[in-house]
Amino acid sequence: MIQSTLHVAIIMDGNGRWAVRQGLPRAIGHRAGAEALRRVVQSAPDLGIAALTVYTFSSDNWKRPPEEVAALMALLAEYFDSEAEQLSKDGVRLSAIGRRDRLPHPVLAAIGRAECSTYRGRRLWLRLAIDYSAREAILRASDNTTRERVEAELAEAPAVDLLIRTGGEQRLSDFLLWESAYAELVFTHRMWPDFDGADLRRAVNEFHQRGRRFGGLAPVVSHQYEVCDRWLR
Repeated sequence: MIQSTLHVAIIMDGNGRWAVRQGLPRAIGHRAGAEALRRVVQSAPDLGIAALTVYTFSSDNWKRPPEEVAALMALLAEYFDSEAEQLSKDGVRLSAIGRRDRLPHPVLAAIGRAECSTYRGRRLWLRLAIDYSAREAILRASDNTTRERVEAELAEAPAVDLLIRTGGEQRLSDFLLWESAYAELVFTHRMWPDFDGADLRRAVNEFHQRGRRFGGLAPVVSHQYEVCDRWLR
């Protein structure tokens, strides 16, 4: 059995474009995105993922048309209420990060119910970033005077190991900037509603093939010394 140690973050991009390309309302794309999240959550623990943080609604998303925002908020409340029981049975802890003072009451209430009913989950920690801005989070923590205190304020979960963005864009969009300082980045053109466990596995496999040095040097294998010796003779 794979030991669960990885913290994976996902920017779930492409819901609206996926729907528009099929001649469907954007709200249908967001609902299909919720189905994709369900598939990914089911696959994550078997890939060694201990924490999964997904970018659900950024602070900048309030700029979208009011009807789309309302549909997203309704979908979020529905997700927390409909998924909590099964997630609890599966050992998944569900929580939200980001601002809560601007969220509609039904969403806040659904978050509270889900967090209370799943808090014992230890198989996977699923965090939904809602009304989230990494820059705002860093500013709120900046009153602390040491790096350790800022880290304690920002990072409930471990530092991000792997950050995936779907939909073809190649930017972080104000998501987990501090926590992703040494994250490996994987960008895919696959739209989020089409993303599944096999896509997640490919991204995790790519992560394991990369050499992580955290600012240091890669280890030098012995045959490299032998080559140097030959040149110096």
